[in-house]
Amino acid sequence: MGTLEHANNNQSEIGNNTTLFSNVVVGYQETADLLQDAILIIDTAQDVAYRAVNSAMVQRNWLLGHRIDVEILNGEERANYGENVIKNLSIHLTDRYGKGFEASNLYKFLQFYRLFPEILDAVRLKSFPLTWSHYRSLLRVTNKEARDWYMREAASQMWGTRTLDRNIASQYYFRLLKSQDKQSVEDEMKAMTKSQPDRLEFIMNPVVFEVPFWHFKLACSLWNGEIF
Repeated sequence: MGTLEHANNNQSEIGNNTTLFSNVVVGYQETADLLQDAILIIDTAQDVAYRAVNSAMVQRNWLLGHRIDVEILNGEERANYGENVIKNLSIHLTDRYGKGFEASNLYKFLQFYRLFPEILDAVRLKSFPLTWSHYRSLLRVTNKEARDWYMREAASQMWGTRTLDRNIASQYYFRLLKSQDKQSVEDEMKAMTKSQPDRLEFIMNPVVFEVPFWHFKLACSLWNGEIF
């Protein structure tokens, strides 16, 4: 077979393979460049893993908060009943799963559910769903209007958690409301957060290592290249 004919056959096979793999979860567009194809496969696989792990973590924490809330509402009417529920649950979960289910974390899950009762729909619909680290930061915002605004802006502007924390600490929302020159306030914020951290930062965040579920360990392995 001649060189030209062989090359033409290779191009034909590439075109057929592109159609063959059009339905895989990991984005794949086969070209004649092996290295670039490999880079695309790895990068898109990491992005798929990030989205799946992030969604699972947010939903898990919300559902735990929901279940704790149901238990407290249906329980005995004693001032310390809720405290005992969380304390006992923390002991059993920590014994079974290890670090990450301290009573303080379970309280955060309960607060998360109560402050964001409809969050599951948002997790499914947002193109850039916020991470648990984002929501944990939002729990510190006591004003509902401000909290909802920070949540919308973080999602639409793709703020990293450091950017979100900085904007909350600087009272960005309230400064915008009071300012007659909103553009200068926005420019100041953008200048301060110019070096925005990577969108995959939550995988490297120590919070992840406090929750030793297999899928969070898998995410760290994906990030470090151990699986690949």
